[in-house]
Amino acid sequence: MAQPAQRSLSRLSEIAQVMVRHGFGYWFEAHKLTDLLPGRSAEARLAAASESGTSTRGQHLREVFEELGPTFVKFGQLLSTRPDIVPPDIIAELRPLQDDVRPFGFDEVQRVIEEDLGNTVARLFLDFDEEPVAAASIGQVHRATLPNGRPVAVKVQRPDAGRQIDADVQLMYQAARLVKERVRSLDFIDARGLVDEFARQLRQELDYRLEARNAQTFHRNFAGDRTVHVPRVYWQYTRARVLTLEWLQGTQLADVDTLPLSLEERRELAYLVTECWMTMIFRHGFVHGDPHPANILILEEAGTIGLVDFGAAAKITDDDMSKLTGLFIDAAAENVDALPKRLADLGVRYPKEREEEFQAELREIYYRYYGASLAEIDPIQVIREAFQLIYTMNLQLPTRFLLLDRAIATLGSVGIELYPDFNVFEVARPYARGLMMERFTPERIARRARRDALRYAHVFREAPFQWYDFMEQVRDGQIEVGFVHKGLDDFLEQTQKVFNRLVIALIVAGGLIGSSLIGVFSTSGPQLLGINALSVIGFVLSTILAVWLFWSIFRSGRL
Repeated sequence: MAQPAQRSLSRLSEIAQVMVRHGFGYWFEAHKLTDLLPGRSAEARLAAASESGTSTRGQHLREVFEELGPTFVKFGQLLSTRPDIVPPDIIAELRPLQDDVRPFGFDEVQRVIEEDLGNTVARLFLDFDEEPVAAASIGQVHRATLPNGRPVAVKVQRPDAGRQIDADVQLMYQAARLVKERVRSLDFIDARGLVDEFARQLRQELDYRLEARNAQTFHRNFAGDRTVHVPRVYWQYTRARVLTLEWLQGTQLADVDTLPLSLEERRELAYLVTECWMTMIFRHGFVHGDPHPANILILEEAGTIGLVDFGAAAKITDDDMSKLTGLFIDAAAENVDALPKRLADLGVRYPKEREEEFQAELREIYYRYYGASLAEIDPIQVIREAFQLIYTMNLQLPTRFLLLDRAIATLGSVGIELYPDFNVFEVARPYARGLMMERFTPERIARRARRDALRYAHVFREAPFQWYDFMEQVRDGQIEVGFVHKGLDDFLEQTQKVFNRLVIALIVAGGLIGSSLIGVFSTSGPQLLGINALSVIGFVLSTILAVWLFWSIFRSGRL
């Protein structure tokens, strides 16, 4: 047990030294974490590194992740999608982080394929290129040919990927515990929750069957689209560590400059890529989470693009799609005042007392860039401004939209590379009009009415049980009701006066009626002016009370 703990401590110390070497010595000094730096020689390095300051902290942090290896590169990619906890200057530097690792040997490729598919490479494939066409932190891609002659892309996982990721994740949990215990300035960050999110994301990427299901969903969604090609999945050759997809012959968007495309063709390509992702977001509700130029291919068929790498995908519910559509339509129609409400409907939280400030900031950013071509806009500056707004306003972003945010930001960079003069609103305006018309088609209205009817039926069906539970809690004393009143004492005093006068009025009425009945029906007893004496006394007392009641009402001014 001591050896793993010792190795973890040694690795933490190594990470600390890498951070100090890249200019974060001041951070270790400020938070009294210098005990992670072994040896007296560390003091000199710490002092030297601390002089670099924090002016380029984002760049230095990116360099730290790149030096620490693939798992930390992926962690940096995750941080680049969290503007609610990471400052804008750091996010702008972390966005370009990409996996760039050495491929592993063909012997290991063969071993993984044989273990997962239960047969040798020679028997499974007619041909298999030993040199990979792409390599990343978790796996690499080889070109191969199936026995039926179909060319395929075979993605093979690194043999030690799972073990290495588990070790790095455990190390991050230890670092998160240190941050929680000793770095008070980061109390607003749920460090363990952040590592939990990262671990969940990585473990999903370790199972290639999930990526295969994503690819199959995209393939089905674009089955009738002649402009977008998604490779089919060969399930017979797919397992947890091996993924086999149809081979797409084309040029990566990252290498678009090598193609003899005219300016008009580049413009059409920018339109095509943008419309592809708009279709994913607003029609399919299933979005490719990493539109990096290496994951978009320009196919040999004219006017067609291909998509690859489906490990990250965002699912958007029908309700979210409806709200996103409303936000999109308002943005395209310049209805800026409605944007805060639209964002709030999507789950973006901001201090209520700063709503007007939020609206003013949104309006300023919106009109600064609306209608401008991409050539006139510095995309990094736009990203920084948007994230600065999120950061300074303490906005809380729903987790389900973080991957979508990353996709949209990456897509913006792709558009600039393709056609700098492209104006996204040229696509947005007609698309918004089409979405508006679709929202009010009879089929969509009927579907929405049916969904709402089922929801209301569920509410009515559950109401008796909820009412029963409520009454049970009241009976058991589990519910206490308290209230604070203002001006209630005056109200109660006035009410008391009204009741008193009402009682006196009833006594007067009763005295008059009783006295009258006695005077009419009484034939014996003392008489006064020919009327029963008791009746006369009743009349007198009732008259006195009536005069007093009338006078009190008159004096109060409410006659």
